[in-house]
Amino acid sequence: MTEQAKREVLFIVARATNGCIAKDGDVPWQISADLKRFKKLTMGHPMVMGRKTFDALPGLLPGRRHIVLTRDPDWSADGAEVAHGVDEALALLDGESYSVIGGAEIFALMADEATHWEITEVHEDTQGEVFMPAPDPAEWREVSREPHGAADGWPPYDFVTYERLG
Repeated sequence: MTEQAKREVLFIVARATNGCIAKDGDVPWQISADLKRFKKLTMGHPMVMGRKTFDALPGLLPGRRHIVLTRDPDWSADGAEVAHGVDEALALLDGESYSVIGGAEIFALMADEATHWEITEVHEDTQGEVFMPAPDPAEWREVSREPHGAADGWPPYDFVTYERLG
């Protein structure tokens, strides 16, 4: 783990049983409790994301910095800070705790930085085009799980927190 990762770095994602995290460029579920949890976890902290994740947001989310990783040297968006690599994103953060909110490629690029995973495990196999594996039990330990039943047309889900081992 790098020196930068000693701060709290939350990886936040909603993930289906089969690993799906995105369908048609967006999160496949709009579970109210998940959206409220996301807001609580990210409020007041910078969020690092890929451009596609930024584009899927309804706009700038109040009370949070938006740091967007993109390979496109010409990309910009009002209110977003742009980084063209992990080191550039980390320099913008200057030691602050932060959240990584997607997508799968950004989670993979920044994997060494994570201290915690905050996963909404959605109990269904979801059709989609972006998939990611669950945290590896050789590296991560589950420290809490909060089950929720199906409601409002959405499947049952659990809020699960993982900590990095060692």
